[in-house]
Amino acid sequence: MGAGSIGCYVGGRLLASGAADVTFIGRERTRAMLAAHPMRLSAIDQPSAEVPIERVRVETDPAALADCDAVLVCVKSAQTEVGRALAEIVGPEAVVASFQNGVRNAQLLRESLGDRVMPSIVGFNVVSRPEGSFHQGTTGPLSLETPTTPAGEALVAALEQTGLHVETHDDLAPHQFTKLMVNLNNAVSALSGAPTRDLLLVPAYRRVVAAVVQEGLEVVRGAGIRVAPLRGIPIGVMPTVLRLPTPIVRLVTRRQMRVDPEARSSMWEDLTRRRPTEIDFLNGEIVRIADAHGLPAPINRRVVELVREAEAAGEGPPGLDGEALWAALHA
Repeated sequence: MGAGSIGCYVGGRLLASGAADVTFIGRERTRAMLAAHPMRLSAIDQPSAEVPIERVRVETDPAALADCDAVLVCVKSAQTEVGRALAEIVGPEAVVASFQNGVRNAQLLRESLGDRVMPSIVGFNVVSRPEGSFHQGTTGPLSLETPTTPAGEALVAALEQTGLHVETHDDLAPHQFTKLMVNLNNAVSALSGAPTRDLLLVPAYRRVVAAVVQEGLEVVRGAGIRVAPLRGIPIGVMPTVLRLPTPIVRLVTRRQMRVDPEARSSMWEDLTRRRPTEIDFLNGEIVRIADAHGLPAPINRRVVELVREAEAAGEGPPGLDGEALWAALHA
């Protein structure tokens, strides 16, 4: 449900591996594109794959999901109300997994769909290219809450057959907040237009990312929210690492995650395509938690303001370099 970059890539991997039959629900332009071009899948750490046109079923009406055993919700966070429509469509035994950014989407889906909803985390970046091509630009796992139903177990087994790195956790919430900390840099990519690799290797960008993440960590800790380690390393050391000399940062990040030159955030893609972003569910989530607990969050609040200004301007990413972005955050 939501045939964007993540939906097409994960669904495409399921199709290419033969792990499942897949129905994609997307816009008419997506249907037209995939009716004209085979689905091409590439990755920094996976073999490339191609799914022929005749095997890709794209529909625009969610009613096409009625017979599915599992639904992967890949819509933007602002569209999570789609859960109400899904409750009228999908069968009572079907599992629904939230493959979305943010920390509250699974909870919102459960208001309509009940306990069958599985919180999930997509730990990697996907960039859509022209003519049906989707590229995974960073390494990382698919993380799901440990399944408690046969349909949930079957979904995890199918995802494991794709060759993607799949993890399950009894309590996914701390991992969701860790992913939120990582996703706070999405706005830095969107405002600068810089690829993810530059956010790690250019000192001026790293200074911005470190400040945004450090404030985010201070807010969630002040609210009593637990965060999980990031691939075995406490997420709390991330701002310190980002402030180290570039050769050390290069060494540390290489051991944690591989990033290719094409990787950029989904928020950058949204601004580029003149679409609303998920800023309210990322940096805006930090602001929401801070306001609820009487905590300061001036840097993330300013990030939200800058992204909203860019959305309103409708001219794509503003293209701020690291120094200009730092100045704008402290204006």
